[in-house]
Amino acid sequence: MKIAVLYGGISGEREVSLSSGKGIINALKHNGHDVIGIDFNPDEMEEIINLDVDLVFIGLHGKFGEDGRVQGLLDMLKIPYVGSGVLASALAMDKDKAKQIFQTNNIPVAKSHVYSITQHTNINEIVRAIETSFDTPFVIKPNREGSTLGLTIVKEKQEIELALKNALVSDDTILVEDFIDGREVTVPVLGSIGKETALPVIEIIPKNGFYDYESKYAPGGSEHIIPANVPLEVTKQLQAYAVLAHQLLGCSTYSRVDFIVTSENVPVILEVNTLPGMTPTSLFPDAAKAQGWTYEEMIEIFVNLTIE
Repeated sequence: MKIAVLYGGISGEREVSLSSGKGIINALKHNGHDVIGIDFNPDEMEEIINLDVDLVFIGLHGKFGEDGRVQGLLDMLKIPYVGSGVLASALAMDKDKAKQIFQTNNIPVAKSHVYSITQHTNINEIVRAIETSFDTPFVIKPNREGSTLGLTIVKEKQEIELALKNALVSDDTILVEDFIDGREVTVPVLGSIGKETALPVIEIIPKNGFYDYESKYAPGGSEHIIPANVPLEVTKQLQAYAVLAHQLLGCSTYSRVDFIVTSENVPVILEVNTLPGMTPTSLFPDAAKAQGWTYEEMIEIFVNLTIE
């Protein structure tokens, strides 16, 4: 088929997307497709509007790629694409809205609150509200961002103002939530609508003690244990929660669902990634490898699911 790959973009995750895009393009070419690579910029829409392809593979991450905007454009142009649609993408990107859906459906979440900050907001009032509502440690992060950009684990209350300013670089809606101590795991989900299955659970052990941007994307930044060394009943619960979260948001084809498993073996959901990384150090390809699939075979499965 003739397939366009959108990658790059202008979000804070641009460098990650460039790497994902390169991998996707090479895999599609290896599989015999005619591939067009497009380094996407929302200020240069002509290349998208004039696309003549059978399918678009979205390799973008973050804003203007993973949040439903590109998906809406492609819907209007009647161009099919791999992955989740407008609503699922937007909901997954909005961590607070997604958490409300998860909590309503009995998937455990961390206690949290969102604060909308404008140029008229008194930051000191927000700081005092957070001090009153949360005990350290807690997390301050942008409500709509990925790759842990703008995230701070607040250990002392005098760090709140700086953490807010750090998060505000990415979003004017700030999510504050309890810090859940435990093991970080993730569950890839794959399948046609209503027939999704979970791939092996992956435990993530960052080399620097926190799964930050460097741990995610630097070679050797973290160790991935597949399958995760958790009890069988916890594995089954994680996989069930992951598929349910994917379905509740209305995701399509594939996603990756992140959790913390507490010392009491309770899975607490963090977020759903509708366009998870496809770089050489990414988690979804590692899970596919554990299934016995090559990277190229995994990409072709995504394409075939979309065609179906």
